[in-house]
Amino acid sequence: MRVLIRPDYDSVSLWAANYIAYKIKRFKPTLKKPFVLGLPTGSTPLGTFRELIKMHKDGKLSFENVVTFNMDEYIGLNEKHPQSYHYFMWENFFKHIDIKKNNIHILNGMTKNYEKECELYENAIKAFGGVHLFLGGLGEDGHIAFNEPGSSLTSRTRVKTLTSDTIQVNSRFFDNDISKVPTTALTVGIGTIMDAEEVMILATGSKKARAIHHAIEGSINHMWPVSILQMHQHGIIVCDEEATNELKADTVRYFKDIEKNNF
Repeated sequence: MRVLIRPDYDSVSLWAANYIAYKIKRFKPTLKKPFVLGLPTGSTPLGTFRELIKMHKDGKLSFENVVTFNMDEYIGLNEKHPQSYHYFMWENFFKHIDIKKNNIHILNGMTKNYEKECELYENAIKAFGGVHLFLGGLGEDGHIAFNEPGSSLTSRTRVKTLTSDTIQVNSRFFDNDISKVPTTALTVGIGTIMDAEEVMILATGSKKARAIHHAIEGSINHMWPVSILQMHQHGIIVCDEEATNELKADTVRYFKDIEKNNF
């Protein structure tokens, strides 16, 4: 596992965006051989999206031959609902870049057949040959996508019931009213994420420190889903100083030392 410790949120966002741009450019995607990028929602990736948008507008990066798969979507919110992840992605990323609409994949939270929707999503990923790079955020309880604590570490795309903690945290997007927050969602599984060639998790702020401790120093445990990243051949965590508050000083020094020339 690679661990990049940056000073603050903005430098985490810039590093992640530069890495994504580097991977896309190095891949040299074409119409017949697109680069497949997995994407999250939430507040953490917004800075990374802004940096990628800036690169595109500066003529340094194209998404014309990039295919995306988002991690999750609330059940019961249509794509025009301001708190749906369809709406979030269009407002904060897709409408600002040159990606083709038919290259965008987001789970349909309004489907009448959840099992079929999840099966089709898995099949679509396979049809493109898998995800080259999956970007993700991190919940305070260690969840990735909507794979809450206790999720199977080999899970696939499915319906998940959200925990009270997740609902409480996400209520900030729903006028701080937990009664407005959907209680279920469609989400890619941990196994789906781990199938990607690379997985990059972003974590910023002291509230993520405990999860980062379990991700890096703890044992692999389904009660801390992010810990499975220890098993990935190309797993990356990009975090800020505050998110390392619960790591041992020796651990922090070690990762800073081996990554000191990678900024």
